[in-house]
Amino acid sequence: MSELKRPLEGVEVVEFATFIAGPCCCRYLADLGAHVVKVEAPAGDPLRYTAVNEGRPYGDQEDVSFALENTGKECVTLNTKTEAGREALEKLIARCDIFVTNWRQSPLKRAGLDYATLSAKYPKLVMGYVSGYGEKGPDKDLPGFDFTAFFARGGVMGTMYDKESSPMVPIAGFGDHQVGLYLASGVLAALYRARETGKGDQVTVSLFHTALWDIAIYLQANQYGDPSTRYPISRKATTNQLNVAHRTRDGYWVQISMPAYDKQYNKFLPVIGREDLENDPRFYPQTNLQAHLEEFYNIVDEGIGSIDLAEFEERMKRQDLPYGVCQTWDMVLRDQQAWGSDAFASVTFPNGQSRTMVRTPVLFTNTPLPPYERGGFLGEHTRSVLAELGYSAEQIDAMLAAGEACGEKRIG
Repeated sequence: MSELKRPLEGVEVVEFATFIAGPCCCRYLADLGAHVVKVEAPAGDPLRYTAVNEGRPYGDQEDVSFALENTGKECVTLNTKTEAGREALEKLIARCDIFVTNWRQSPLKRAGLDYATLSAKYPKLVMGYVSGYGEKGPDKDLPGFDFTAFFARGGVMGTMYDKESSPMVPIAGFGDHQVGLYLASGVLAALYRARETGKGDQVTVSLFHTALWDIAIYLQANQYGDPSTRYPISRKATTNQLNVAHRTRDGYWVQISMPAYDKQYNKFLPVIGREDLENDPRFYPQTNLQAHLEEFYNIVDEGIGSIDLAEFEERMKRQDLPYGVCQTWDMVLRDQQAWGSDAFASVTFPNGQSRTMVRTPVLFTNTPLPPYERGGFLGEHTRSVLAELGYSAEQIDAMLAAGEACGEKRIG
């Protein structure tokens, strides 16, 4: 079957967002073929300056973080605090189908970039809005990052750890990437309706609500008061001891996952060499297990801890039981399944270094994989995009000289 064009070719997107969630959404739209113009302030997206946080070289020569969120976009630098810079942004919005931003509501309204103002001028416009805590409620105007709005207040860090330990050490982008793809699904639905009816919409996705959705099953279960759902809990007290991670003899953590406990209990026993426990009324069925959780935890922990990883994997595969090695990041980078399934791409940066980069996780059968390149330099496409908007070379030169727009600037 012949390859199709990418599904969003011809769609115009303007990104007026920083850091991760909003840019992630627009990077995905660019992957799908949309023409994305990223508008930055003269100082640039703060994500361009986070090298120390990630232990990587500073500057554009090898900016893997910026490339991850911004490959496939044109980068334009405008000083929207000036009349001319604001006018250029308005022209970009006037021709676009989708406008994505993560500004907080108060400055957005002051700048006349809120949905109510823009939709009055551009009824078909679809606006994607990234928020920390949503547009309603007492804390809607609080600043929000994934560490705070998603991990902490969203109920992730306060619950998902062994109570004998301490909350996890979060990493940047975990919640943001979920927000970005949720937002993309919403704006594409709104775009479809806008093209059918001529009426656009604003789509809002917050970090806080995203976390609540992610933990929804146990957030709801918690209301019944059973100790097994009152996280954080001890790993020895989880209601299904076939859903707990254990360490092999040679030091690898492995996660077993057998939610259908009664169907898989007897099948699992040969893995740990405990066929003598078949149908043992202390541990089977699962209702009986609840009075003997720690006892069975210790049996499983001892059994897995007595064999090396290779033997454990061979036994689990022989029994056709689900498990996963708890891989460290250096192991993930070598994972042949990740490479074989097109999750990774090798990208060469301006300094000649090739780095492994992660693709967005939605793949198509009849559509070619999008190109994966470095992110644009600050202001790299300012001249060309302004020319597309009808500015003459003289007008562009005057805007650059006056600081109303900025041309290409290399960082580092």
